[in-house]
Amino acid sequence: MSGVEPFEVVVVGAGHAGIEAALAAARLGRRTALLTANLDTVGKMSCNPAIGGLAKGQIVREVDALGGAMGQAIDACGIHFRLLNTRKGPAVQAPRAQADKPRYAQWMKRLCEAQDGLVLRQELVEDVLVAGGRVRGVRLSGGRELLAESVVLTNGTFLRGVLHLGRSQTRGGRMGEPPSGLLAALAAAGIETGRMKTGTPPRVNGRSLDYERLQPQPGDEQPTLFSFLSRDLALPQVECWVTQTTADTHAAIRANLERSPLYSGVIEGIGPRYCPSLEDKVVKFPARERHQVFVEPEGLDTHEVYLNGISTSMPPDVQEAIVHSIPGLERAQILRYGYAVEYDFFPPQQLRPTLETQAVAGLFLAGQVNGTTGYEEAAGQGIMAGINAALLVRGEPPFVLRRDQAYIGVLIDDLVTQGTLEPYRMFSSRAEHRLLLRHDNADQRLTPLAHELGLVGAARWASFCEKRQALAHGRALLDGLPQVSQALRRPRARLAEHHAEHPQLAALPPAVQRLLEVEVQYSGYIERQREQVSRQRELEEVELPDSLDYARLDSLRLEAREKLGAVRPATLGQASRISGVSPADVSVLLLHLRRLGV
Repeated sequence: MSGVEPFEVVVVGAGHAGIEAALAAARLGRRTALLTANLDTVGKMSCNPAIGGLAKGQIVREVDALGGAMGQAIDACGIHFRLLNTRKGPAVQAPRAQADKPRYAQWMKRLCEAQDGLVLRQELVEDVLVAGGRVRGVRLSGGRELLAESVVLTNGTFLRGVLHLGRSQTRGGRMGEPPSGLLAALAAAGIETGRMKTGTPPRVNGRSLDYERLQPQPGDEQPTLFSFLSRDLALPQVECWVTQTTADTHAAIRANLERSPLYSGVIEGIGPRYCPSLEDKVVKFPARERHQVFVEPEGLDTHEVYLNGISTSMPPDVQEAIVHSIPGLERAQILRYGYAVEYDFFPPQQLRPTLETQAVAGLFLAGQVNGTTGYEEAAGQGIMAGINAALLVRGEPPFVLRRDQAYIGVLIDDLVTQGTLEPYRMFSSRAEHRLLLRHDNADQRLTPLAHELGLVGAARWASFCEKRQALAHGRALLDGLPQVSQALRRPRARLAEHHAEHPQLAALPPAVQRLLEVEVQYSGYIERQREQVSRQRELEEVELPDSLDYARLDSLRLEAREKLGAVRPATLGQASRISGVSPADVSVLLLHLRRLGV
């Protein structure tokens, strides 16, 4: 048909969520289109030049274990690697790396261009095509159509985006880039929207900084890479630095609060609680005399430096005063002023655990449009949405990760079960089984599942099998060396202490040795968490029929009926985590299911 082009999966938006979604769908053999308003911004790091961090690093390693791209991209483009929380236990340790921002985007774009079965194209999407409660594709500018059985929307902060800089307002999803309009078909289908806000700090010329007044923050001598396929660093490494705000900084903010769009009532969207603007820090924590500022280079071929920790939408003259009041930045030349972005999002309780919308079959949402913040959270959602969009086309069962299987499972379960009223950020404290969900064992947890789906290539699978065999061999060695196992139970004990007397242990790969150390040192805690998982699994395995009419279950409390009807949980376990659903309500549901013979 003239003007109509068929695909099986269409992904809208080529940010961190869209890239992972499109690559996953294509790897699963579906004809996939990845559409973006600007090919020059594929994989662009809109805000901070870093990947990973506490809990976020685990998500990146999980994306990698599922065959995703983010881990390999940061390893190829990273210029400063650090393992965080090394003084604490392995459950809360996580890798983080600074990226060469231009290289990172270029690397991702090349990967998308090279992926078989994936078409990357610059297009403006005007609406989603919906008929009979099912998605049919998307409508492009000029009236052209791309037909598809599944559509994944990853519009980030672009849906009706507004940029705020002082009292100046500009329509856009990112500085210099136009916003997307609210998709009429979604509104017609009854999909609700909300309003959120995020922000970014000023960037400065690194040549104008006084590094003698900054505290250096070197990277690790032995970097922890993100991808289980990576072996060595690809780029030269650089230092980062740390400084702090001062009393003059805070005074400049207090004296100009009426000029802040955040405090003058101009911005209505809710901002991130755990990544607040500098204005919020000063107002909400008046007793704090200083706030840390991390000075982070944005690449090897640029002098642009990111000032992490002072996100602001204050007017330019106030930003000048703020920056110049900070030690080491007194003569800093601001290259880009910070600004806030206000945008529409879709409250995620409207989604199934697959990230498919309840209102429109075949329509998936991923990334910041679901109310999250962060590249890593976006990538985790993106790969799951892409997988499930492809499986839907293939007529195969969906792929859902449980809370005890992955941080990604925790993230999605939190979103679809509890929703969010503010930008959601992942923390290790959100994962009740975090000792089982360490960054070092993500491949052991997830790569076999990815292999069953067909997401994992031959090279990755061969590497995984080799590591799995080495791990089994190491466990057998320790079983035969009880004195070594006993010695490893000491805090911070290392297998390296026994290499001389047991050369066979020294021959094990370093990553395998580290896994064995953790398994022995924390064996009691790990076993306890596995028992907790086993007990909870009983509820998770009780499926709730999609046709269940909660409004007619008079034995349930009214609040429970309303909450269950809105979320429509997939399992009894998910129902038990909905705010407003009591243990008694869960018992009523279980009794009702037994009467139905389910």
